[in-house]
Amino acid sequence: MIEPTGVFSPMRILVVDDEPNIRAMLRVALESQGCEVAQAAGLGAARGLLKRESFDVAFVDVRLKQENGLELLDRSAGAPAETAVVVMTAYASIPGAVMAMREGAFDYLPKPFKPDDLRLVLGRVERLRGLRHRVFDLEQRLAREIPEARLGSDDSLVTAVENQAKRVATTDAAVLIRGESGVGKGVLARAIHAWSPRANGPFVTVSCPSLTGELLESDLFGHAKGAFTSAIADVAGKVETAQGGTLFLDEIGDLPGPLQPKLLRFLQDKQYERLGETRVRSADVRLIAATNHDLDAAVAGGRFREDLFFRLSVVELVPPPLRDRSDRLVIAGHLLQFFSRQLGKTIGGFSPSATAAILAYAWPGNLRELRNAVERAVIFASSGEISLADLPDRVVRGQRDGESAHAPRVELGGPVTLVELECEHIRRVLAAHDSLEKAAEILGIDKSTLYRKRRSLGL
Repeated sequence: MIEPTGVFSPMRILVVDDEPNIRAMLRVALESQGCEVAQAAGLGAARGLLKRESFDVAFVDVRLKQENGLELLDRSAGAPAETAVVVMTAYASIPGAVMAMREGAFDYLPKPFKPDDLRLVLGRVERLRGLRHRVFDLEQRLAREIPEARLGSDDSLVTAVENQAKRVATTDAAVLIRGESGVGKGVLARAIHAWSPRANGPFVTVSCPSLTGELLESDLFGHAKGAFTSAIADVAGKVETAQGGTLFLDEIGDLPGPLQPKLLRFLQDKQYERLGETRVRSADVRLIAATNHDLDAAVAGGRFREDLFFRLSVVELVPPPLRDRSDRLVIAGHLLQFFSRQLGKTIGGFSPSATAAILAYAWPGNLRELRNAVERAVIFASSGEISLADLPDRVVRGQRDGESAHAPRVELGGPVTLVELECEHIRRVLAAHDSLEKAAEILGIDKSTLYRKRRSLGL
């Protein structure tokens, strides 16, 4: 006998039945298992709800007075593909069940049914939902995949951080990953998720600088219909999407002040409200945050809440910058193999002068900058090895000591491109100001534009 699965993460469920008593009974049974339930007495009301809101499951009676509930299986005019349709009927038969399954029903539930029957159906839906989350996560990873997203190194600094990450992964403690841009903070966060008991759950990322104010709150916690001008329907946030898994807050130092107490509350109580809604919701989510800012200075300057900082930094991990790692050439070699295969070239390695430049350069953009440099070199390589001329000018000019240890030598009126001038100016402004918002103000652009420029320039 199959055992009930027990506790389910919150699911949105639509019950379509023309009998008020059946709808009421189902609502009580489903809400007792933590589900959110909407009801419809006929196909018209059901289609209206399905257009305005998203549902994980629709329990649909076959006979709805003069209507046929199976019409909701027509995905063009009924339930969307992401909604599992469970057919209910008091006139159960094997041919009827077969027909419903052929039409696209997720399951077939004969009336009368017991609470355990519901639990079994919800268990199957939950497993399907978990698989969908994993597929979506894999698709996102493949779409964003960068070849340096790999762990395992002989470097002692990297090994120490990795060992700490594996130990904390087995817990639900909040983790704060601190370090320079491009050192692989996101890669480490994803690895902690993969090593954790939540590995089968979703890994959801929120980029704190990419949106501002109200939009970021909506992205994080969701919003209710009418919460703002363009809010035409209830929308779940990333917190709800991450149910049972991990929520990764990238660049947490740029979280707006008004959102900080709301995140603190969620960290403490696992409770939140959607924007424009007073209903208190809860979510079982593990939180990992990352920043390249000096949060201690931000706390001292009143830009970041001290209590939130302490809650986030139960465990701190600091991946080392590339200039301090002993495996720079090993990483460059892996990148060379990756891009050579991708571009259909046969390149055996780096020339002695190119090798010396890679070792001498300080790599202020860290792994991300190294990746871009090697990709460029492979594109321009005209022989079986990467020469010094194939590397970016800033790498060729770079020195291990002095100012060049942190930035390429760029002078106004010198032999440099506008892109290099822009890159250097943005780098220096960012280095001089802890707040991304202040840096954007000085540069005369909005924060989200600055965030995109940092990404594209490898800063």
